[in-house]
Amino acid sequence: MHIDGLEPSNPVFLAPMAGVTDLTVRELAVEFGAGLAVGEMQSADLSLAKSKKTRQRQQHTARAGLRAVQIVGYDPAQLAAAARYQADLGAEIIDINMGCPAKKVCRKAAGSALLADESLVARILEAVVQAVNVPITLKIRTGTDPANRNGVRIARIAEASGVQRLTVHGRTRADRFKGAAEYDTIAQIVNAVSIPVIANGDIDSARKARAVLAHTGAAGVMIGRAAQGQLWLPGAIATALAAGHPEAKAPSLTQQLSLQQRLLSGLIEFHGEYLGLRIARKHQAWFLESLVRQGQLDKDLAQHFRRGFNALGTAAEQLRDHHTLGETLLTHGVSLAA
Repeated sequence: MHIDGLEPSNPVFLAPMAGVTDLTVRELAVEFGAGLAVGEMQSADLSLAKSKKTRQRQQHTARAGLRAVQIVGYDPAQLAAAARYQADLGAEIIDINMGCPAKKVCRKAAGSALLADESLVARILEAVVQAVNVPITLKIRTGTDPANRNGVRIARIAEASGVQRLTVHGRTRADRFKGAAEYDTIAQIVNAVSIPVIANGDIDSARKARAVLAHTGAAGVMIGRAAQGQLWLPGAIATALAAGHPEAKAPSLTQQLSLQQRLLSGLIEFHGEYLGLRIARKHQAWFLESLVRQGQLDKDLAQHFRRGFNALGTAAEQLRDHHTLGETLLTHGVSLAA
């Protein structure tokens, strides 16, 4: 799994998710055992490099592990310049986004839209690899649509261009996040190239991770939406895989509540109260959904706590509400879910 001497602590990564995996999230995910936490994608348009949003996405600490930065764009020269800029800021790994299916990204012929133009993919990758001495990785989907799964050709282009690791989400651009991920194309890609391939898509447990690794032959897995509300999950999956355990062990309820408290506090500190408490709302909603799935919280009660949390107007009120949630759960336990 190592590239140019850089080796993640384990082969279970936290996916870069725009608007989600800020520095606070990455630090906590790595603390709880994620092998790598890739930063939120940043535009290759350097005229945006000094914006508040981009400056926040550029922030990194040693607690967040290897500094892996993802860039997105469509122009080879612009992406090469962005790579040089990120390398100068201290990026240890630069990841190119050719997997995002968001309309606002694809409208600019970036993200997964690039998969439709293989010659442009080659020009981009060659320009970026030649621009810096930092290892270049690439994230893609299996193709543009189910009738045109060209992931194998893209992977071969990437390897020939000098890309050192590839992450493949098991859906096409047209699929977005609908339906179930398919792993046959990932297996074909693994067999077609010699660089490490990371499998991504619908991996939400150690059992699923083990099955995907066995089916694809991938070198590791990347956890995305399943980690929302449970930042401990990538690390728990990594521990289970290393120990040969069939399932990942969730932290105790007390530990999960403490982790969420730290996340909420960190979001306020990182983003400021106005934006932080708004971002905290979606993280708290994901946390409540996770507790419901674990059988720790009744669905109706989770909705009650969610509505109450969303109505709060200060960070202090949010933290008190979370404390009340914890006291309620720890006092009454699973009887609340009955």
